[in-house]
Amino acid sequence: MDKEYIKKLAENPEFIPGIYNYCDRWCERCAFTSRCMNFALSEEHFDDPQSRDMNNKAFWDKLSEVFQVTLEMVKETAKEQGIDLDSLDFEQEKDEHEATRNLAEDHECARLAKVYSETVKNWFDSAEGLFEKKADDLGLQVRLDLPNSNPAQEANSLKDSVDVIRWYQYFIYVKLVRAITGTLEESSEGLDEIPEDAKGSVKIALISIDRSIAAWGQMRRHFPEREGDILDILVHLDRLRRKTEAAIPDARAFVRPGFDWTAPCD
Repeated sequence: MDKEYIKKLAENPEFIPGIYNYCDRWCERCAFTSRCMNFALSEEHFDDPQSRDMNNKAFWDKLSEVFQVTLEMVKETAKEQGIDLDSLDFEQEKDEHEATRNLAEDHECARLAKVYSETVKNWFDSAEGLFEKKADDLGLQVRLDLPNSNPAQEANSLKDSVDVIRWYQYFIYVKLVRAITGTLEESSEGLDEIPEDAKGSVKIALISIDRSIAAWGQMRRHFPEREGDILDILVHLDRLRRKTEAAIPDARAFVRPGFDWTAPCD
């Protein structure tokens, strides 16, 4: 990979500018991968199983290469704009950013999102036997070929619900902290003036909450014996959603490139 290749890729008119900034990173379920520069770059650079495995040296070598090329491009852009990077106090910037991030992590929405991610972990840790029993029940249905029974459909529904919950388990917290941090850094008035980028991050966080609520609704149907604690999770998610909408009231109206509108191809 080199910077000239990235520049050439960026000139492709079929790519929707910025579509990757407000997505949920779930490329396997995305209908816009053919119009996403980040996806094309990833497919080109991380093009074998070893380079996609975080536990493999090849992954970190590839990632290091990406960082190096990115740094070269940042330096080049700074030079073109007359910015002297050597004159910047990066240590001070780092300290200020960490202080702001700490404030963001202490925001009520961030705390609720973190509690949710921990609750999900605890729930699944306690439900191992529950899934084993469900697998046995579905296997029995297959063997008995019971009328009005569709174990394959039920298994697929359960798997999809688990996949959705697990995918967004930590994602919601990360996006909310990012949005709050960016807002605090750009505005001395706290959350009174919300940057557009923050609204985009909050919107995908809200979408993730919506999908998680729907998935937990399905889990309630699959595991009626755990209805009580699943209802507690649903109440917590609904509270998180309402608090987030109140903190960033315009987030739902944010228009995400590609997902909420599609740029025309030449």
